[in-house]
Amino acid sequence: MDLRERRAQQLRHPWEVARFRFFRRLVVEHASAEASSVIDVGAGDGWFAAQLLPSLGDGATIQCWDAHYSAADLAESLPSGISRTAESPPHAAQVVVALDVLEHVLDDHEFVGQQVRPLVADHGVLVVSVPAHPRLFTSHDTALGHYRRHTTRTLRALLEPHFVITLHGSLFSSLLLPRAASAIIEKVRPPRGTPSVDSEWHHGRLLTSAITAVLTVDAWLGRWCARLRLPLPGLSVWAVCTPRSSA
Repeated sequence: MDLRERRAQQLRHPWEVARFRFFRRLVVEHASAEASSVIDVGAGDGWFAAQLLPSLGDGATIQCWDAHYSAADLAESLPSGISRTAESPPHAAQVVVALDVLEHVLDDHEFVGQQVRPLVADHGVLVVSVPAHPRLFTSHDTALGHYRRHTTRTLRALLEPHFVITLHGSLFSSLLLPRAASAIIEKVRPPRGTPSVDSEWHHGRLLTSAITAVLTVDAWLGRWCARLRLPLPGLSVWAVCTPRSSA
C-alpha cells in the first residue's frame, strides 16, 4: 500500500489481497530456487513484503525501499528477515519487485536504467506492474501522485533497453468498466477539489471474501491469457523480466 493511503485498518482491500496472490505466484514461479534476497521497490507500508516472505526459502530476506519512509517508519519494529531503507539499496538482489511504482516517477526511463537495473542481479528477475490505459487517467491518479498510465507498448519501451521481457500481461479486466465509467463521469462533471485516496475497507468479511474470490479468478484469467499470448485488456499491465547482459 502506498504510504499516502496508509491507515490503521483490520481488513485489507480485496483488490490488494488478490493483487498480492497474483504477484506472489509470479515471484515463486520465476525466481530461481536459490533466490534468497528480494528488494521491494516502493514498498509502502510493507504489507506485501510481510506476506511474501513465508513463500520464500529459509533465510530469505526482503529489503523494503521507499523514498518516503520517515524516521519513525525506519525505526519501526519489523518481522525477522524484513528491513526498510529510504535510500537506494547498495547491493543487488536476486528478485526485485516494483509494483505500481514507475508511474510515480517523473523520469521513469532514467529511474529504470539508473536505479532499478543495478538492483537486479545478473541472473535475477524483475517483476513490475503499472496502471494501464492513459485515457483512464483521472483526478484520482493525480491525487495518488501518478504522472501517467501505461499501455503494453509503452511499458515494453520502458523496460526493453535494460531487460528481456520473458512474460507480460494484464490484470483486473473486471475493473475496467467501472474505471471507464468513472473517467467518463469525471469528464462530464469534473470533481471539486482533490479526491480522497483513502483505501480503507469497512465491509463485512462475507462480502470481502466474495469480492476477493472474484478478483482472484480475474487475476488467474489474466495469467492464463498471458501464458497463451492472448491479448486481454486490464486495469494494470505487468511484466516479468531478466537483465540484459552488460557485455
